Amino acid sequence: MTHARLLDTVAPSAPRGVALVLHGGAARRGSMRVSPTQLSVLRMVPVAARIARAVRGEAAVLRLLNSTRGWDATHTPVDDVRWALGQVAERFGPDLPVTLVGHSLGGRAALLAAGEHSVVSAVALNPWVYPEEGRADVSGRRVLIVHGDDDRVAPARRSASVACNLARTAELVGYVSVSGGKHAMLRRSDVFDGLAAQFTAATLLGREPTGVVGRVLAGEQWVEV
Repeated sequence: MTHARLLDTVAPSAPRGVALVLHGGAARRGSMRVSPTQLSVLRMVPVAARIARAVRGEAAVLRLLNSTRGWDATHTPVDDVRWALGQVAERFGPDLPVTLVGHSLGGRAALLAAGEHSVVSAVALNPWVYPEEGRADVSGRRVLIVHGDDDRVAPARRSASVACNLARTAELVGYVSVSGGKHAMLRRSDVFDGLAAQFTAATLLGREPTGVVGRVLAGEQWVEV
């Protein structure tokens, strides 16, 4: 049983792929239901819109609203991602490739769910992770981690450790350190949003990458911007 919901940003009738956008947000006392108006959810609206512009109607862009806030050990955001992937398969077909794009705990969920059957790539923005989660099997996937060096909520050293470990199984792992970037991604938002959009368009649709994403997909593992 899940209370997760999917919201369309763009949904063409015959997409070539799907970008699934995942929000963060810590648990709160009282009601644990996710509100469409909570800040962690709203922060992903411009990310989804930027991806929609980058894919130019060739891919669906959907935002996942989790069952509950935070990370409930009995039903985690990874469970909600798996539910959403099932919904995507029913709606668009079982063989459509998917890119996961998440922030904070959503970035954690994106990395931990990257090994799911239909997922071809994942983007984790300021992910809140444990170093040991780099043991996840992401064989054949391409992964981008983008982390602000002034993030006081999710330590960048943890995501850097995860990136090193994921590289043991992934087809490719790129790590971009954003100078002055804080956890909410409001400062230098254009960098965070743009990298997520460009990486999605390149790995999901085969678009020719440029700039930082081009460097990452050419094999440069560590980049500072």
